[in-house]
Amino acid sequence: MWIHPEEVLLAGALWVSERANPFFVLQRRRGHGRGGGLSGLLVGTLDVVLDSSARVAPYRILLQTADSQIYWNIACGSSRKEITEHWDWLEANLLQTISIFDNDEDITTFVKGKISGIIAEENRLKPGEEHEEDSGKFREAELKMRKLFGMPEEEKLVNYYSCSYWKGRVPRQGWLYLSVNHLCFYSFLLGKEVTLVVPWTEVTRLEKNATLLFPESVRVSTRDTEHFFSMFLNINDTFKLMEQLANIAMRQLLDNEAFAADLSLPKPSKTLKNVSALKRDLDARAKNERYRAMFRLTQEERLDGHTDCTLWTPFAKMHVVGQLFISNNYICFSSKEEDLCQLIIPLREVSIVEKADSSSVLPCPVSISTKNKMNFLFANLKDRDFLVQRISDFLQRTPDSSWGDTNPLSQISQSVCPSQARTMVQLLSQSPHGFCSCPQASSSVPPSSSPGSESVQKARHYHPGLPTAIQGLLQLYHRDDPEDLGPKAMREKMKEESWNIHFLEFGRGVCMYRTSRTRELVLNGIPERLRGELWLLFSGAQNEMATHPGYYGELVEQAMGLCSLATEEIERDLHRSMPEHRAFQNEMGIAALRRVLTAYAHRNPGIGYCQAMNIVTSVLLLYCTEEEAFWLLVALCERMLPDYYNTRVVGALVDQGVFEELTRSFLPLLYEHMQELGVISTISLSWFLTLFLSVMPFDSAVLLVDCFFYEGIKVIFLVALAVLHDNMDALLSCSDEGEAMTILGRYLDNVVNKQTVAPPIPHPHAQLTSGDEPTPEIDVFDLIKSSYEKFGSLRSDVIEQMRFKQRLKVIQSLEDTAKRSVVRAMMTESAFSIEELEELYCLFKSKHMTSCYWGSSSSAAERHDPSLPYLEQYRIDLLQFRQLFVSLAPWVCGGHNPTLSARLFRLLDQNQDGLVNFKEFITGLSGMYHGDMTEKLKLLYKLHLPPALCPEEAESALEATQFFTEEEPRGEEPKDGDSEEKKEVKDYRYYLRMWAKEKETKRETIKDLPRMNQEQFIELCKTLYNMFSEEALEQQLYHAIATVASLLLRIGEVGKKFNNGTKKRETTPQTSLSAQTSPHSPQGEEEGPGHGASGESEVCQALADAQLEVVAPQMSDEETKDDASVSSYSVVSAGSLQCEDIAEDTVLIRGGEQRQGSVLDTDWSITFEQVLASMLTEPPLVDYFERKRDIQAKMAACKAQRVVERQISSSSDHELTRHST
Repeated sequence: MWIHPEEVLLAGALWVSERANPFFVLQRRRGHGRGGGLSGLLVGTLDVVLDSSARVAPYRILLQTADSQIYWNIACGSSRKEITEHWDWLEANLLQTISIFDNDEDITTFVKGKISGIIAEENRLKPGEEHEEDSGKFREAELKMRKLFGMPEEEKLVNYYSCSYWKGRVPRQGWLYLSVNHLCFYSFLLGKEVTLVVPWTEVTRLEKNATLLFPESVRVSTRDTEHFFSMFLNINDTFKLMEQLANIAMRQLLDNEAFAADLSLPKPSKTLKNVSALKRDLDARAKNERYRAMFRLTQEERLDGHTDCTLWTPFAKMHVVGQLFISNNYICFSSKEEDLCQLIIPLREVSIVEKADSSSVLPCPVSISTKNKMNFLFANLKDRDFLVQRISDFLQRTPDSSWGDTNPLSQISQSVCPSQARTMVQLLSQSPHGFCSCPQASSSVPPSSSPGSESVQKARHYHPGLPTAIQGLLQLYHRDDPEDLGPKAMREKMKEESWNIHFLEFGRGVCMYRTSRTRELVLNGIPERLRGELWLLFSGAQNEMATHPGYYGELVEQAMGLCSLATEEIERDLHRSMPEHRAFQNEMGIAALRRVLTAYAHRNPGIGYCQAMNIVTSVLLLYCTEEEAFWLLVALCERMLPDYYNTRVVGALVDQGVFEELTRSFLPLLYEHMQELGVISTISLSWFLTLFLSVMPFDSAVLLVDCFFYEGIKVIFLVALAVLHDNMDALLSCSDEGEAMTILGRYLDNVVNKQTVAPPIPHPHAQLTSGDEPTPEIDVFDLIKSSYEKFGSLRSDVIEQMRFKQRLKVIQSLEDTAKRSVVRAMMTESAFSIEELEELYCLFKSKHMTSCYWGSSSSAAERHDPSLPYLEQYRIDLLQFRQLFVSLAPWVCGGHNPTLSARLFRLLDQNQDGLVNFKEFITGLSGMYHGDMTEKLKLLYKLHLPPALCPEEAESALEATQFFTEEEPRGEEPKDGDSEEKKEVKDYRYYLRMWAKEKETKRETIKDLPRMNQEQFIELCKTLYNMFSEEALEQQLYHAIATVASLLLRIGEVGKKFNNGTKKRETTPQTSLSAQTSPHSPQGEEEGPGHGASGESEVCQALADAQLEVVAPQMSDEETKDDASVSSYSVVSAGSLQCEDIAEDTVLIRGGEQRQGSVLDTDWSITFEQVLASMLTEPPLVDYFERKRDIQAKMAACKAQRVVERQISSSSDHELTRHST
């Protein structure tokens, strides 16, 4: 390719000149191509270690002038052909022009300008501009990766690093390439080449460790082996990128979602050296995830930037050091000291942003005021002007929908006061539906409506007039209770008063200062009246609800009345949701629960509904309105408990693994004993899925929910560890799993809340676990306090790191489980061994996964249906099927393979959706490998009949299917209402019968196969002639095929004459009827004489496709009748001509004569029994089809080559070999 001219001082060093003229020199890298010797090995090693561009472009063209010692590199190439094209262009277009220049400087300037113009024109004509963001050095590395490892252009390089790969105890210095879908390593040292390719989807473990053998190394584990990499310049940066890419791969396995680059990412002001756009994208994603998790923000929120600053805290009368974060909808602050202060300011609440006066005490301050009269003062800002401008930009983009009727940014004024030198951005208009300090109060006021709209509201499933749209169920049922003046009620009022004091001091609502004092109040229990408001606040659901007004109501109207698997499961579990609570013993509570669960299932079909969601949602409805409960459920399922409630509860399994690892760290003795009993995996799943609500008395468990919404999953881990610690002695003395479960069940049943005001709710498991001896009660506040005292050192970032590690393990374990299920299911339907089926499943799945990131004719997400059985989930299209067929099929047909694979694909694609699942794939492959001769010939025979022969003929098969399905219910037409009822009964029974028939195993016999016409027979012969090119007994097989083909042609002729004679004896009106009713009538008879010409043209086309010579049309009828002479010619040809000629001549004579003989060629047909009988007469064919074939060698060749190590001869032309994954 042409490159921007670069100076070269030493043109002869490490390069060999191959062509030269007075102005240009074509050079080859020393050691590349022919020869090279020891110097070539040293140069090759140097190129790899120093990451020289000569490794990927070993040819170059230099510009030289007579009087100058400086050369200019103007072109490079990866192959001799490419560089020769550039050389020829220079000689043809520039050589004569520059020869007339007198000055060497003019020559250099002219050539450099010409080359730069060519490059600019090429870049302009490129369809995509996204590659231009990357630096030239990085694009060069990406080209190297694709050439070294055989990657397509769809595979994007993220970054590359110099490191050592350990083979045994020997390090191999080279380059590690991290692409979106693969980890690749390449090394070339003194002639020894190491190539490694590991798909991220196969990584089961990723660890950074330091040992004596591998100092500061990264271990990458797969199911089969482990790889160690060390000697990184920045191992932390490399490992973080590896973690991100492995996480993306796990998401592909879980959801079948391919990686999509963030197109909205702002372009850098200048091209960053050796940093790709994808690397910037992934870094931005990591920062966004940390930012959203820290402040409980929605998935759409993107961090714009952050800076160090101080925040004035009026409650502490001091400046707190921390970081200020700005995103498209929020301004957030977090102190450097944990739990000291945290602040979230939605931009929808901001009224004024101004630059205050700077002083030595308070440098560069910015004041932000909100609508609820709160002021926040930030200082020590490095770039205050830019910060204020960014906030102003985001304020202008604030969507109108979150402000109600008016947009506060419709009028923005910036006043500049010279005396104070400050800029103020003031929002002049105020929103009538802005944030209210009490969410319950704001939601309790329904929007104004005219009297005529009341009937419309009642017709809706959800409207503001519903009791549950105004208050939580608990408030509705306690509304008429007499006022309690007991000690517990007084304590509850004291809690409320404590929170009110806190609100006065720290603020109320979403802009509240969140400090360690806030956490203390939460751990002491949130009052019932404030529980819904604070749950919404701490979970971040308040922000989402405020920015989506009316969303829940519309969702309910869309979802109610729809029938799906999720709605059926919801109906089944409605009456199992807290049946002991009186709020769910009537239709009002049940209806509210139904609406919330159905609306969420409609919002997120990927999750739909999962058991345990009903328990959590019923608790939310006790303290919140319907809409608030819905948004809390959204926060739970999509942010706070990710992947918990999908079909495979992956998130809960991941946290179960984290809990086991925490138990091993904090309680090692108990962990070993519990592992022997297998208790941890049994107990922890229900604890995490329901947040202890299903295993602990309600009044106690709801306090854990309080802590969970503030602290996140950390508090659930702490309490679970405390439960095990309190029962350690009893658990260590257990001898079986049941005894351990009983001990823990009794303990949790007796965790009580002695401060609750409400009457105790009986726990459904209390009677099951109560023993003879009364178990002492455990105060839930003491349990929470002890959990923080004993295990409070656990940090959230450590939990996230452990989650990543367990996610790899859990998802790969689920994939292994799916593979075992598929293998067990297919064992009875195929003759492959367990090991062979496992290998085939991996190959099939890898083809499916490849389409996720390298594209295909249909989306991989569309082809992956998790609701189907495991063996039908992954599906491949024709292109991928063809690749597997060519690699694995025992019938090697050379250039005919694509045609044969397409026919087999159409035959296996029973539902005609253009996709084949694993079950169908194995069915076809098993018939080729393990069927007897009859089964193999039957498959070969069917490959040359519709629908396999061509897509157009699939329509006739569909018509036949409709004919047979409509044959059963045909009868008398209904004449009145009674007959219609009878017809309904008949249809009902008919469908039951048909369903029963579908369940029965249908065994196809050879008599069920339709007859084969002449065109189809020609295609069959063509396939057979292509099957034996690599066989040892090639000549004998061709001789046998020639004999069998001649015999079958004569049989077809006899059959045609017999059928014609029979038709002559029949009357004309009966002809068409017999053609329809005959089970073995050939297709030509059904079409009738009128289609004879089209049948002939199809035969001609088939002969043309087979590349056969068509016999001259001047052939007499007498010549066509001499079958014996034709057969003898075929046999003689088999012994005297080349195999390719035999194939053509044999089919030529019979096919050509039959086609030219008469218009009745469409009546020619044979049956499968005739084909089978003819084949059995030839021992070479019998031996060929009866031979047992081993698929192991085929699978070994098909499997991707993970590590290739070879010694390269110094005298060989070691062009870089392409290694595909």
